[in-house]
Amino acid sequence: MEKDKIWLLKPNMGGGELKYIQEAFDSNWIAPAGSNLAFFENELEDYLGCKQVVALNSGTAAIHLGLILLDVQLGDLVLCQSMTFSASANPIVYLGAVPVFIDSELDTYNLCPIALEEAIINCITSGKKPKAIIAVALYGVPYKIEEIRYLADKYDIPILEDSAEALGSSHKGKMCGTFGDLGVLSFNGSKMITTSGGGALIASSKMLKNKAIFLATQARDDAPHYQHSEIGYNYRMSNICAGIGRGQMEILNEHLQLKKAIHNFYLNLFKHIDGVSVFEVPNSNFSANYWLNTILINPLRTKGINREMLRLAFIKENIESRPLWKPLHLQPIFSKYTYFGKKNAESIFENGLCLPSGPIITENEKERIQLVVNELFNCR
Repeated sequence: MEKDKIWLLKPNMGGGELKYIQEAFDSNWIAPAGSNLAFFENELEDYLGCKQVVALNSGTAAIHLGLILLDVQLGDLVLCQSMTFSASANPIVYLGAVPVFIDSELDTYNLCPIALEEAIINCITSGKKPKAIIAVALYGVPYKIEEIRYLADKYDIPILEDSAEALGSSHKGKMCGTFGDLGVLSFNGSKMITTSGGGALIASSKMLKNKAIFLATQARDDAPHYQHSEIGYNYRMSNICAGIGRGQMEILNEHLQLKKAIHNFYLNLFKHIDGVSVFEVPNSNFSANYWLNTILINPLRTKGINREMLRLAFIKENIESRPLWKPLHLQPIFSKYTYFGKKNAESIFENGLCLPSGPIITENEKERIQLVVNELFNCR
C-alpha cells in the first residue's frame, strides 16, 4: 500500500476563512470590491507597518503594475536577480523591456552587490541607464538591504522589492516588502498565507495606491460612460479571495512559529552530516520566515551522494522535494539576455534541494523524512 504523500508545501486553513467568505455572500459583494478587500488591505498595512497596500489577483500582477508605476517602457533595461521564479522577470518582457540578469551572493542567495554594480556601470557606459532593480527575498531570506539600497541611491535607480516569498521576514526589525520604492507580496496557495491565488502591491503614497487601483480595474476614466485613456488590466482581488486572506491573517503568526520549528528540525537532522548545509540567515540582523527550507549538498564531502540522489530517494518514499529555482539566465526563454556575475547561482541550483516545509508536518512525517536521510547518508 502506497504511503500518503508528504507535499513540499500545502495550504493550511485556520477556520476563520469561511466566516469572511459568508459575509461576502451575505452582503452580495463577491466582485473586486467590498468590505473584505478594504479590511484585508488595512490588516496588511498594520502588519507591515506601511501606509498603502493594494490587493491584487497575483504577485505577478503586482510586479507588472510596479514596473508600470516606475515608468518602465519598451526597450528599457531592468536589472533582475537571476536566481528566482520566472514571475519575477516575465513582466519585464510583457512591457517590451529588457531584463539584465544578476548573479547571487552566497550569504543570502540574493542579488550580489558586486555583480549588480558591474551591471549598472556597464549599462550606463553603453549609453542606457537601467530603469529599475528587481530585488528578491529568496525563500523568505531578505536580500542585503543596505548594500543594494546604497547602489540604488548612488545611481538613482528605484527598487521593486519582490517579497513574494517573504511575508513575515524582516531586516533589523523592519518587514520585508517595505524596503523598496515599491514592494510585492504573493498569496498563492503555497505561500505563507493564501487567498487561493492573489498578491499585493506595497506603495509609498496614496497617489501611487490610487494609480495602481485605477490600472488594476481596467483604467476606467471618471465619466458616466465607459471611457479609457490608458491601457488597464483586470488585476484587482475579489472580495471572496480577500475574505480568505482575512482568515489567513489570523493564523499568520502561528504559521511563522510552525515554519521556525520545521527549520529547526532540519538543522538538527543535518547537523552531523558532513557536506550538507541548511540555508539560514547570515546573522541576527536578518529574520526569515523560512517559507521553504533548502539544503546544499557537496558530493565531494558526502562520498558522492548528490542532490539528485536524495531527491530520488524521497520520491521512492512518496515525499516531494525539488531543486532550487533554475537561474533565469539558464532558462531557454531568457538565455539571450545579458548576465553579470560568476557561477554562484548555477552552483546553488546544481547542488540545492528544497525540502517539505508546509506549516503542518506531523511527527510521523518527520520520522519518514529522517529515515530516508539517515539511510541514504548511512547515519547511525
